[in-house]
Amino acid sequence: MTIKLPIYLDHAATTRTDPRVVEAVLPMFTENFGNPGSRNHSFGWRAEEAVETARRQVADLLGAEPKEIVFTSGATESNNLAIKGAAYMYAKKPAGETGRGHIITAMHEHKAVLDPCKRLQKEGFDVTYLQPQRDGLITRAMVEAAMREDTILVSIMWANNEIGTINEIPEIGALCHERNVVFHTDATQWVGKMPTDVNRDNVDLLSLSGHKIYGPKGVGALYVRRRRPRVRLTAIQEGGGQERGLRSGTLNVPGIVGLGKACELCAQEMDNERDRLLALRKHIEEKVTTALDVVQINGHPDKRLPHLTNISFGFVEGESLMMATKEIAMSSGSACTSASLEPSYVLKSLGIGDDLAHSSLRISMGRWTTKEEVDYAADKIIEAVRKLRDLSPLYDMHNEGIDITKIEWQAH
Repeated sequence: MTIKLPIYLDHAATTRTDPRVVEAVLPMFTENFGNPGSRNHSFGWRAEEAVETARRQVADLLGAEPKEIVFTSGATESNNLAIKGAAYMYAKKPAGETGRGHIITAMHEHKAVLDPCKRLQKEGFDVTYLQPQRDGLITRAMVEAAMREDTILVSIMWANNEIGTINEIPEIGALCHERNVVFHTDATQWVGKMPTDVNRDNVDLLSLSGHKIYGPKGVGALYVRRRRPRVRLTAIQEGGGQERGLRSGTLNVPGIVGLGKACELCAQEMDNERDRLLALRKHIEEKVTTALDVVQINGHPDKRLPHLTNISFGFVEGESLMMATKEIAMSSGSACTSASLEPSYVLKSLGIGDDLAHSSLRISMGRWTTKEEVDYAADKIIEAVRKLRDLSPLYDMHNEGIDITKIEWQAH
């Protein structure tokens, strides 16, 4: 089989829009172009009907009710609305005072969670940033140990976007319900790949993004629990009162229709896709670790997403490795931070040193990834690592049995 280059193995950053999604979206630009807020003519009615169909499709994927879905511009906005909206609603003290409430999150969350939490710290909230285990796992016990009388919100991602580790979300959610604490999860990498039921899994607020699940960019959703318990949020965007006043602004009908169709397709194809992608992930990990020494697979050995692997190659610099494999699209970290040459803060939070954190690749497969592409990528990675190590005096010293961590380097 002829391999078409370049090969795309960066699906954790974004996915190709499924042609079936594009087909569903196109009429929303030309034929069904109405504003769903226009309630006095058929153009608006048809647009509103399309939006409500999409709302049901998203809800069905989550095990939620359509009224619990709020459309946003993506997971970053959903995270901001969930975290800030819950903090302001359940604050213990008014704005301008300290001690407004306690929030728990983790050090290796996405920046779209960490930065809103840092903003809230400046506004008088206390935030605890949990240190993940070496495998990246956040457990119920860790959250419980951090809880206080004034804890109002816990935000823990369902699965990490760089290493794929799956956190104890149902257990953490159950704990939060026992303590009457609002529980939010950034499920951007989880939804559409793994089965989700917000009621079974004890989730109050859930963020997702269209472009991670073969839908359009610029659209996402926030699930907001309405019953047992009812969760209330303070709006952070004012305007025309759309989305029950939680997210004002004219609805992005084409994007919303695309998100709905993408969710419907994920629900139909998830089981087969998950098994196929897991086999590909295991294949590339086995091939690389068999061929090379000083290789480390980051994240939990079992509790990991099926489509994503993060591999550190000792004695190789990650940027050099990506330059040597330019025909393969991969990442040296989150797409939002990979422009920086700093080592991944996610890997550093696990206690991984700068040398290995700098030498890591995130490889993520998707709906159209083939075994032939994975084989080609593995062969090219192995070849590039060997060539780069041939140029490394540190690797020569390692092969001679010298422990380079104990060398005292002299400064000049």
